[in-house]
Amino acid sequence: MFFRIRLWRMERYRGRFAPSPTGPLHFGSLVAAVGSYLEAKTHGGEWLVRIEDLDPPRVVPGAIDEILRTLEACGMHWDGDLVRQSSRDDAYHAALHELKQRGLVYPCACSRREITDSAVSGIEGHVYPGTCRAGLPSGKTARALRLDTRGARIEFDDALQGRIRQNIETETGDFIVYRADRVFAYQLAVVIDDAEQGITDVVRGADLLDSTPRQIYLQRLLGRVTPRYAHLPLAVNAQGEKLSKQTLAPAIDPRRPVPQLAATLRFLGHEPPHDLGDHDVSSFWQWAHENWDVARVPRARTLPAPATRDW
Repeated sequence: MFFRIRLWRMERYRGRFAPSPTGPLHFGSLVAAVGSYLEAKTHGGEWLVRIEDLDPPRVVPGAIDEILRTLEACGMHWDGDLVRQSSRDDAYHAALHELKQRGLVYPCACSRREITDSAVSGIEGHVYPGTCRAGLPSGKTARALRLDTRGARIEFDDALQGRIRQNIETETGDFIVYRADRVFAYQLAVVIDDAEQGITDVVRGADLLDSTPRQIYLQRLLGRVTPRYAHLPLAVNAQGEKLSKQTLAPAIDPRRPVPQLAATLRFLGHEPPHDLGDHDVSSFWQWAHENWDVARVPRARTLPAPATRDW
């Protein structure tokens, strides 16, 4: 049966923006920052910033400072202390230990090639077929730890994308919580971080929508509160690709933030005055706070990013 998720309401709204420091902020990441910031502030809540630097080889030197400077230049000031996932191994280890003690995770020796050869396609590539659930094959050494998802089906309501239903076992399979390179997996880390920071509302890009059921499943297993979710349309280029460092998305220019912020609002279904881009940052945010309404955001998973000449 599907689990119906009860969304716990806490005393005060707490949102967050959690960029990965793989490069400077681009338009796609600015959409997530602006959407999450405005939802938090128009609800009289807090907006936290967390740096998702779990994967050391992907971290670009200087990117964290550049991201923070860009946010400040855009007039988005975070509440509380900055959190970096790279400093939180103890918290992730404790959660993983709990899962191991309860027999919910198991060692996996399968290589990517072996999984590809024996798996079926799912919503995010190949679905792990459960090869090592009953124990490691003879002569094999564990490479990673996977979460047992047998019977795991999740249903929840996303504020923008509607009712989401996922059979985790058949659509994504037993997923990794501790990687072969001894790095805690994103799905585990984000659940622990959101819970310990008291996040009540997660507003982020729709590229993470398919990950949300796995996170909710972990929340349930670990007794963590499930926040409310709103997944914003993902900005894509002319080829339909997500804006990213790999697709050569141009960086946000912190020297002229307002035109880019205004373009972000238009992308999110709002109609700021055409001359708003000529105003200062404080004037922009005054208009944005007075006019923001999440109901105007298009109910779409992807939308074309505006041309840079429109910034």
